Amino acid sequence: MNTKPFPSDLSENAVVITRVADRQWHALDDDLVVGRGLAEHRPDGRLFVSIDTWHDATFDRLAEAMLAELPAPLYTVVDEADVELTAGWWRAGFTIRRREWEYAVPTDPRVTGLEAVLPPSGVTIVPAGQADERLLRAVDRAIRDEVEATVGWQSMPAEVIPRPQGDTIVDPSKYAVAAAPDRYLGLIRVVTVNRPRIGLVAVRAGEQRRGIARALLAHALGTLHSSGFTAAWTEVHESNQAASALFEGIGARPMSSNLELVR
Repeated sequence: MNTKPFPSDLSENAVVITRVADRQWHALDDDLVVGRGLAEHRPDGRLFVSIDTWHDATFDRLAEAMLAELPAPLYTVVDEADVELTAGWWRAGFTIRRREWEYAVPTDPRVTGLEAVLPPSGVTIVPAGQADERLLRAVDRAIRDEVEATVGWQSMPAEVIPRPQGDTIVDPSKYAVAAAPDRYLGLIRVVTVNRPRIGLVAVRAGEQRRGIARALLAHALGTLHSSGFTAAWTEVHESNQAASALFEGIGARPMSSNLELVR
């Protein structure tokens, strides 16, 4: 929730909630915008809401107006450290669906201990942008089916929930893969906008515990280090102990936690 100072003469009773566009609301005190609400569909089809205001009462009135017009279920994401914003969504009837830890991951191989890590015999790392798209989609689909049949995709980062029409590859050029002669065994996706983010590291069930995930991380982090990045970021679901152990084992540090809430 925005904590900037706000004029002290705001009259909560004078605030009017108005829908200004499709799935957009403003809270107005006379002609002054004192709060904004937004609802938008994520690529997986779920509807996420957000509210930006300075006062709890205005938050509650925006939430009430939005929830009266929007279909359930509704989702939102908050920084767990933002106590005021989290409390606002509690009041609106939202509950925790998932918690993810955000890790800062060093890229220097002398820090990660990945300097001498190589893929197992018979496996090669294909750099991002060079993977065969057909084989990439095949390994992605196979891994997703394996995860869904066991712990379920709710244990994976929210961003990797399947897209509409079953298309789960965001951008093939962002994936490096671990390749056997006839198929791909694992993949890693790194996206760099403002900072590098590891969106997914996954290996086929029958190929795990061979060091393939560490080899993929060694490749991806080494590439980032060579490009001048000292750290990458990733999110890990709190129940995914294997992923937490993998990242903490190379020196990654938990920096914050995010809550996905649902109503």
